[in-house]
Amino acid sequence: MNTDQICKQALLKASLDRVWRAISNSNEFGIWFGVKFDDPFVAGQAMRGHIVPTQMDPEVAEMQKPHVGKPFNIVVEQLEPRNLFSFRWHPFAIEPDKDYSSEPTTLVAFALEETPGGVLLTISETGFDQIPLERRAKAFAANDGGWTHQLILVEKYVGLPE
Repeated sequence: MNTDQICKQALLKASLDRVWRAISNSNEFGIWFGVKFDDPFVAGQAMRGHIVPTQMDPEVAEMQKPHVGKPFNIVVEQLEPRNLFSFRWHPFAIEPDKDYSSEPTTLVAFALEETPGGVLLTISETGFDQIPLERRAKAFAANDGGWTHQLILVEKYVGLPE
C-alpha cells in the first residue's frame, strides 16, 4: 500500500472546457467543494477562504457543517489551462488552536485528459509521508474518504445544465 499518495479517478461526461472551469475557477470550485474564496486562483498565490457547505449534496453538506467558517488556506502551484490545476495545503488541519504553518504540506493535483466518453479527472494528493507521524494516518484516512466524496460532487456539478 502506498502511504504517501492518494489517487482517485472518474470519467466525467462533460466537455473539457466545462470540467476545467469547475476545477480552476475559484467560485465554481467552491460551489461543489464546499469553500468560499474571495479571489480567483492565480499560480504562485496563497489563497484564503473559509469552509461552507457544498451545494451539490445535502448529505456531504451535513458532514461539512461542523467545519463551516473555519479557514481554508491553499497555495496555488500550477494552472495549466485545460490540463492541470494543483495546490499545496496542510491536510486534515482541523484543530482550531493548532498552528500547522511549520508542518510540510501535501500537493493536490487535478489532472484532466479528454477521452471519447468525456473527461478523465485524476485527483492525486502526495506528500503524506512527510506529515508528522502523530497526524499522518488520520490525515491520510480522512483525505482518502474526502477525495471519494469530492469526485462525486464535481461529477454532479459538471452534469448540471449551464
